[in-house]
Amino acid sequence: MSTPEPTLIQRIIRDDVLAMGAYHVPDSHGMVKLDAMENPYQLPPALRQQLADRLAQVALNRYPVPSSAALRARLKTVMDVPDGMEVLLGNGSDELISMLAMAVARPGASVLAPVPGFVMYAMSAQFAGLGFVGVPLRADFSLDREAMLAAMAEHRPAVIYLAYPNNPTGTLFDADDMAAIVRAAQGEVCDSLVVVDEAYQPFAQQSWMPRLTEFGNLLVMRTVSKLGLAGIRLGYLAGAPQWIEQLDKVRPPYNVNVLTEATALFVLEHVDVLDEQAARLREQRTALAAALGRYDGVTVFPSAANFLLIRVPDAARIFDALLSRKVLIKNVSKMHPLLTNCLRVTVSTPEENALFLEAFAASMQD
Repeated sequence: MSTPEPTLIQRIIRDDVLAMGAYHVPDSHGMVKLDAMENPYQLPPALRQQLADRLAQVALNRYPVPSSAALRARLKTVMDVPDGMEVLLGNGSDELISMLAMAVARPGASVLAPVPGFVMYAMSAQFAGLGFVGVPLRADFSLDREAMLAAMAEHRPAVIYLAYPNNPTGTLFDADDMAAIVRAAQGEVCDSLVVVDEAYQPFAQQSWMPRLTEFGNLLVMRTVSKLGLAGIRLGYLAGAPQWIEQLDKVRPPYNVNVLTEATALFVLEHVDVLDEQAARLREQRTALAAALGRYDGVTVFPSAANFLLIRVPDAARIFDALLSRKVLIKNVSKMHPLLTNCLRVTVSTPEENALFLEAFAASMQD
């Protein structure tokens, strides 16, 4: 079997792609997995059986209904999308971010977001040939309104992302600061589409969804991943029909598969179960933050998400020590200078949180 010559690959693949690494997902086999902000709870056994029966009826030999009309209608009802607004579906939020980048990718256009933030804002911009402007948060991870407005005036971005709450910091940005940015992007400073990313909304219990009718340049993006359905890969973008109509043009046909749609429709009939799970995780977040805050030299930052950001004396050492004890968290200390010696840990069940705390105590003493 012949193999392609390295020079051939170098001539064909873009230089910036050659220079970058693939998105790395570490092997979690045999680990207490606390690195990916997943909901640790499954559906109750009775509901799992009902879901299995429902999925057994799905016509796997047929393409999905391209419009996913039934699922979009259910999401609009259950998630309180305001009347008159429309919804676009994606294979997770990642695909929606890529679709946004493709739709606005004029020559010289850019995307702007606070940093540190979700890496896919910058990566999708790069893949689409857009510039990316990262505006540093303040030292306490709050939004720097003045710096954001100055960057908006200088770069005039096509899209501005505001994560609410933010990953990896867990910060719930000040609503007045966000409103000032949205208003300034309506022609006062620049003409920009503002996307409020609410991936962690079940744990924040605050939302910009009701304000969609207030701003003509606002979209709200969510995912069902953190709510407990990470495996089905479903994200949705809500906003004025005029925006959704244009973005739908770059959506791949059949991008939401029939098993995802059937699962989502079923679980949305039982969203109270997911809401109860989210409430338990919010309680565990409080308990875990209090336990970690008792350690000298450990800073626990306020979080409105299902994870905690902590600063430790030596992030690399603590991360490796936890890994040796079969506990996997996320070392974010190299992502941005503001995150020096920071680790991110997913809030989980009482049992898994106890295992993490036991391993953390031992790792601090190594």
